[in-house]
Amino acid sequence: MKSKWYQHFFYGVVLDYWRKLNPPEQTRQEADFLADIFPLSKKPHLLDIPCGNGRHSLELASRGYSIVGIDQSTDFIREARKQTENTSLSVEWVTGDMQRISWEGIFDGAFCFGNSFGYLRHEDTAAFLAALSRAIKPGGYFVLDTSMVAESILFNLEEHDWEQADDVYLLMEHHYDSEKSCLQTEYLFIQDGKFDTRSSWHLIYTVAEIRRLLEQVGLSTTALYGSLNKEPFELGSSHLLLVAKKSGQLL
Repeated sequence: MKSKWYQHFFYGVVLDYWRKLNPPEQTRQEADFLADIFPLSKKPHLLDIPCGNGRHSLELASRGYSIVGIDQSTDFIREARKQTENTSLSVEWVTGDMQRISWEGIFDGAFCFGNSFGYLRHEDTAAFLAALSRAIKPGGYFVLDTSMVAESILFNLEEHDWEQADDVYLLMEHHYDSEKSCLQTEYLFIQDGKFDTRSSWHLIYTVAEIRRLLEQVGLSTTALYGSLNKEPFELGSSHLLLVAKKSGQLL
């Protein structure tokens, strides 16, 4: 697995594709799911990591939530900051690596959306989760959204695939390394007659492995959903929405 490949992946056409891939209605539905986990009546202070261009943070902040969004993409953070200029939204934007979380016990909850879980090497993933757990208050919740767990991705994996988001076409070639449980993908983006290639490496965990990783840092899984409608997660579900609770009582 190539270490820190993501530091040189998210720029240019990739960001344009990501913006167009997620329409506003999708963001609202995902925010509704999060709002059910983190009731606004409790005035929660939440961590969005990594936050991308801040679509979830912006939607939640518009509803009255207090959010900190962190992402390593300077372009995405710059875009997010522009959208909160001259507003009263309670959002703090931080440019940084998701591995380096220095806060301790200040968040009522955190969420990680958008398939970023698995970007890191295994030892770095464990360190990330430990730091994330330290940042959450006892009794707080963590929500993980990913379509890259083994029960999802391997059940439906095809060697060649393609997608379209508005005027951006994406061709993908997948190779799964069973010895390392790593999915390598070669991407070809096509927009306005221009071609751009990228590569990614993604560690693939089973749901049980993720639960054990979380348990080791004091985060106990309380729910496993296969959709935003809270259908049970099962083999072949296209998405995993995992909810975990930090041990102890919320202060």
